[in-house]
This record gives sequence, structure tokens and C-alpha cells, in this order.
Amino acid sequence: MELILAPLAGYTDKAFRQIAVENGADKTVTEMVSAEGLARKSAKTEALLEKFDESENLVIQLFAPDEDPIRRCLENPLVQKAQHIDINSGCPVPKVVKTGAGSAMMRNPENIYKIVKLLKSSTSAAVSVKFRLGWDENSMNYAEYAIACADAGADALTLHTRTRSQGYSGIARKEHFSVLRKLFPKDDPSSPLLYASGDVFSAEDALCYIKDYGADGVMFARGAIGNPFIIRQTKDLLMSGSYKDVDIEEKIQTALHHLELAIGYYGESLACREMRKHVLAYLKGLKGGARAKQEIAAAKTFKEYQQILSSLL
Repeated sequence: MELILAPLAGYTDKAFRQIAVENGADKTVTEMVSAEGLARKSAKTEALLEKFDESENLVIQLFAPDEDPIRRCLENPLVQKAQHIDINSGCPVPKVVKTGAGSAMMRNPENIYKIVKLLKSSTSAAVSVKFRLGWDENSMNYAEYAIACADAGADALTLHTRTRSQGYSGIARKEHFSVLRKLFPKDDPSSPLLYASGDVFSAEDALCYIKDYGADGVMFARGAIGNPFIIRQTKDLLMSGSYKDVDIEEKIQTALHHLELAIGYYGESLACREMRKHVLAYLKGLKGGARAKQEIAAAKTFKEYQQILSSLL
């Protein structure tokens, strides 16, 4: 059973990935990375693949409309060293979709077949694909897409149980995951691993995918922002049937630890700017959080963050 921090653009940098591992994540995934950018050896793109530690079990997630940029990016040493490569076929963001990448790939299952086949023949990395139910309600082809991935040799598949047209709205339809489980039975050694994503906001949500629908693992996305504890809680729930709630002191200590890590990687000025969105999530639901959020918006140093957050105790 694997508990994984999902790729989140603008969030899953190495500081957040380290926090996730400290809270029990078996794997973490980079932010979505342009295969074209890696092919051109863009420094900004390559920075997204930096590990926080050489022992990190890191999955790099690439996006591309077809196999051409994937083929060219294979020459990049960072890709050559990757132990696990994931292909994004689920991003619904217009600027990604209009290039033919992300969830737009689901309109052309033959392209994902070619990409997976290329990666399996050209690298020693494990290869996985993350995708949605389909483009919209009238084209829910996730089963066909999964078969194309598996036929090409994919080692794992992740289904986000929404369509592209849903974006991140509405309710994830977890019941569709059972269709994949029937297609790829657990007792069949040729079956790829099946991971679930979509509306995992509690340990119970994760357990539902695992126990009720047969997932081999779960990817935590929005539910882990400001709440990396959800991963540890899920692991505890799976192992012992219960878990402990997180108190305000641990939330604040973790937020400050998260900021310290970010400062170590990016410097105080940039880290304090980028950390605001994370801290706002850590403060969600806390008494006095509204006032603290206003003050955090102007915080520029670790000391200022520490004073603001400590005032909540």
C-alpha cells in the first residue's frame, strides 16, 4: 500500500515534499514539468526536479502533447537518472490543455501508448500515467485509456475520478475506480498498480478508495495542503483502525519547520513570499486565524512568521 503526495503546480517543491515524507509519504511527485523545457535544458524547468535528499523516493511528472518532446528530453541527465517517470494526462488547466497536453491527451489514446512504449524501451525507470475519467460526460474513456497505457507497459496508473470539464469542482465519483480494479485484478501479476485521486480530504476518504474500491495506493493533492498530517493519519488508520487529531501546537510547529526548510533551499525573501499560501492553509479553522492571515500577508522574515504564529498558542 503506497501513500503518495500528488503533483501540485506551485506547491510540491522540495520543502513541501520533505514535509510529506516526514509525515509518512512513501513517494512524492514533482510539480508538473514540461518535457519541452527539459529537452531545452531550461534551468527554471530543471530546478523543479531537484531532490531534497538523495534518498528521496521521487517521481518526476512530465507533460507533453505527444512523444516528440518526450524523446528529446530523454537526453537530459536529470531524466536519465529518474527512477520513476509519470505522464500527466489529467491537468485541466486551459494553458496546458490548449497545447494538447494534460487531459487533452485523453482525446488521443494512441499518443499515450506511444509515450509509455518509448519510455519503457528507452529508460530503466518505472513508468506511470495519471489521467481523468475523460474529457467530459460524453467521452468518459478512462477504461480505454487505461488499457492503452497497460498494453504499452505502464507499471502504474492513477485515476482522478473527475472529468476534465469538472476541473476541481463538483464531487469526485469514486465508484468509477472499481471499473479499473475489475479490468486489472489484484491477483493478476501483469496488472499495473492502481492509485486513486480525487476528493481525498481525510484519512477516511483515502480508506474508502483502498478498502471499498481496491486501490493499491492513494495520491493526496489539495487535501494535503496545510494538512500533511493526513498522510500519517491514513497510515495509522490502515494499521490500527484509528488515528490522533492534530492540535494547534503541532500545526504551528510544522508550519514553521516547513518555512525553515524553504528558507534553507530558496533564501528567506523568496521562501517567505512563497510560504504564505501554505501557512494560510495551515491556519484554516484555527481560532484567531483570520487575524493571523492578514498579518502573514505582510510578513517578510522568519521571525515575523514566528511571532504571528506563536500568538495563536
